Amino acid sequence: QEQLVESGGGLVQPGGSLKLSCLVSGTDFTVRTMGWYRQAPGHQRELVATITALNGATDYDDSVKGRFTASRDNYKSTLYLQMSSLKPEDTAVYYCNGIFKGRALWTWGQGTQVTVSS
Repeated sequence: QEQLVESGGGLVQPGGSLKLSCLVSGTDFTVRTMGWYRQAPGHQRELVATITALNGATDYDDSVKGRFTASRDNYKSTLYLQMSSLKPEDTAVYYCNGIFKGRALWTWGQGTQVTVSS
């Protein structure tokens, strides 16, 4: 079945950058709109970025617009999130998932922790 493995998180200072990766297996990644989610302590998991299968069109939550860039490599079945100008409020566990009609499709992976702190 579908498996999601997120990686690339870590500890960075405010203003720093990280690039997250999400390796997708067990399904045809190439035809699926994908999303990046995050969950901070005491908060619900929220969708912060999407990228479509058809043309790679992206959409971002206002909180990350201009700072985060989603991309995908269909040959590697990998989703990416380039994160720049990081803020402490970006601190969260970041997850990826397929999206269909606004809903996450698959069992969540373990996520990758991003901590932004001085």
